[in-house]
Amino acid sequence: MLIKERKPQETAREYALRVLRDNIISLEMKPGSQVNENELTALLGISRTPVREALIELNRIKIVEIYPQRGSYISLMDYESIEEARFIRLALEKEIMELVCRNVTQEQTKRLEENIKLQQFYIDNENWEKLLETDNEFHRILFVIANKMQAYMLMNSMMIYFDRMRSLRLKVVKNQYVVDDHKRILDAIQKKETRRAMKLMEEHLTRHEVDWNEMKKEHPEYFK
Repeated sequence: MLIKERKPQETAREYALRVLRDNIISLEMKPGSQVNENELTALLGISRTPVREALIELNRIKIVEIYPQRGSYISLMDYESIEEARFIRLALEKEIMELVCRNVTQEQTKRLEENIKLQQFYIDNENWEKLLETDNEFHRILFVIANKMQAYMLMNSMMIYFDRMRSLRLKVVKNQYVVDDHKRILDAIQKKETRRAMKLMEEHLTRHEVDWNEMKKEHPEYFK
């Protein structure tokens, strides 16, 4: 389990929630595995109450299952939850392409280019956790350009299902197309080709459908 440093002004509950969320997405906490509350409390250096509150919050969005007298378990992956998260993300990200193509500045284009270079570096070094982080940052920058950060925050709160699947796909498939997709999307943005940018975004956010069977074959124990 990866334990990150607590941020300034972060409450114990927020810290526990962030650590749990990050470890679930990265698959350090595997689907179907039990959460050891005493161990987690000791590792984080906080009391048991905020850990329990964080688990209840994750149970509310059905990524953790809590069984009385039996404990808490990380939920298995299911296609329906992943697809619902993808549906929300695709609806938003396709729509902001028009705003991005219209409003992007040269400085913002440079930020996207630098981000893509980092993605390539992490692919070359097979650092899948950092690749996922820079991938997410690429998409966050698009929302910044579109000036739709509230929409991004709302979307991000539901992305744990989709991001966990993306993390597994990176480890199983290890495909270059993550970076190649972003390069093509950036090219369309630079050329102000809104329709092409929207089409490329749709292709980018539906690629997991091709890899679904391979992921299930590699780790059948992760899925319902």
